[in-house]
Amino acid sequence: MKVLYFHQHFSTPSGSAGTRSYEMARRLIDAGHEVTMVCGSYHGGQTGLGGPFRRGRREGRVDGIQVLEFDLAYANADSFLKRAGLFLLFALRSVAVALTRRYDVVFATSTPLTAGIPGIVARWLRGKTFVFEVRDLWPELPKAMGVIRNPLVLTLMSALEWLSYHSAQRLVALSPGMAEGIRRRGIADERIAMIPNGCDFRIFANVGKPWRPEGVGEQDLMAIFTGTHGLANGLGAVLDAAAELRRRGRDDIKLVLVGQGMRKPALIDRAHREKLDAAQGGAMVFHDPVGKADLAGLMAAADLGMQILANVPAFYYGTSPNKFFDYISAGLPVLNNYPGWLATMIDANGCGFAVPPDDPAAFADALEAAADDRAALAARGEAALALARARFDRDALGRDFVGWVVEGRAPACPAEEAAHD
Repeated sequence: MKVLYFHQHFSTPSGSAGTRSYEMARRLIDAGHEVTMVCGSYHGGQTGLGGPFRRGRREGRVDGIQVLEFDLAYANADSFLKRAGLFLLFALRSVAVALTRRYDVVFATSTPLTAGIPGIVARWLRGKTFVFEVRDLWPELPKAMGVIRNPLVLTLMSALEWLSYHSAQRLVALSPGMAEGIRRRGIADERIAMIPNGCDFRIFANVGKPWRPEGVGEQDLMAIFTGTHGLANGLGAVLDAAAELRRRGRDDIKLVLVGQGMRKPALIDRAHREKLDAAQGGAMVFHDPVGKADLAGLMAAADLGMQILANVPAFYYGTSPNKFFDYISAGLPVLNNYPGWLATMIDANGCGFAVPPDDPAAFADALEAAADDRAALAARGEAALALARARFDRDALGRDFVGWVVEGRAPACPAEEAAHD
C-alpha cells in the first residue's frame, strides 16, 4: 500500500528530536509498503534532505522514505502566534498534497492538532482511509496549562479535535489517558489502539565512547534530562532540587539538562543568580541538544534519567514522553516527579524513583538515595532494561502499528493492558 504520512516535526536519528515517525515509517517500508512523509523544518530535527528549497519545498528519498519537506522553520522558542501561523500554513500546504498525490492510506500524527486537517480532507473529499495518531490531548493540555485562554480559540480547537477523531476510521493513542480522552469524545473502543512510544535498542546498544559534559566529575552521580525546555516541562523543579542539594552540602550530584526551548535562558539565569550551576559549586549543568548517537554515549555515562513535567493533572495520564523510553532503553533508572501511569509503572517494576510533584525535599532525597547506594541503583537500572525489553520493544510495537494502520488489525496484546500490569 501507499501511505501518505503527515508529521510536521519529523526527524531522522541524525537530529535531536523524537524519531517515532521515522521508526514507524521504516517498519511500514520493511513490511513492503511505500511511505511519503510530509513535514516541515524543525529546530533540532533533521529530515535527511539537503540542498535548497524550490518554491518553498524540497523532496527526496531518505532511508527508503520519500520525504517532502516544506520550508516552514519551527522552533519551540518561537512565540505562540508564530507557531500557530506555522501550524496553519503546514496544514494548508498539506491539504494540497492530500488532494493531488496517489495513495491508499493517509496517516496524520499530532501535535499540532492541525495535522489532522489533511486527513479529514482525504477522508471526505477523496474517500481515503484516514488513521489519526494522538500524541497529546488538545485542547485539554494547553487549556489546563493556561497557555490558551481565548474561548473562541478553545471552541475551534475542540471542534477540530472532534472532527479529526470522528473522521478517522482508526486512531492510535500513545498512553492510557489519551485512549480514554478519545473515548470521551464518543469513539468506540474497536476504533482505538494504544501503541505507546517504544525503545530503540539498536541505537542505545551501539554506543560509541561514553562521555560526560564539562563540569561533571567521573565520581559524581549524573542525572540527566533530555528534551524541550518549555513551560510544560516544569524544569524549575530540577533547580528547586539543586537548591535543596546545595543546602545539604551535596556537591557530588550533578543535574544535567540537555536540550533547548523557550524557558532555557530563564533557567540558566536563575541557576547563575542562585549559584546553582556547577561552575559555582552547584549541581546544574546545561548542554545543547545532541543527536541520537551522541545521546547514546551520554546515557552510557549517566546514572539516572529525569522524567520531569509541570504539575498539571492533565499530564498524569495524557503523555507518553520519548525520553522515558530512551532512558529505559539505555538501562537507566528513572526519577519521575508527577503521578500517573509512568509513576505507577516505575513503582511496580522497581526501575527508578517516583516522587511527589512540587516537593524539592523528596526530589533531593531520591537523588541522595541514588548517590549513596550505587548497587541498589544498578539493580533499578537492570529492572528498567528488563521492562523495556518485555513491554516496549520498538520492533514488536512496530508490527502492531503496521497491522493497525494498513490492515485494521488490532494489537494481539494491547499495550494499554501491559501499562496497567
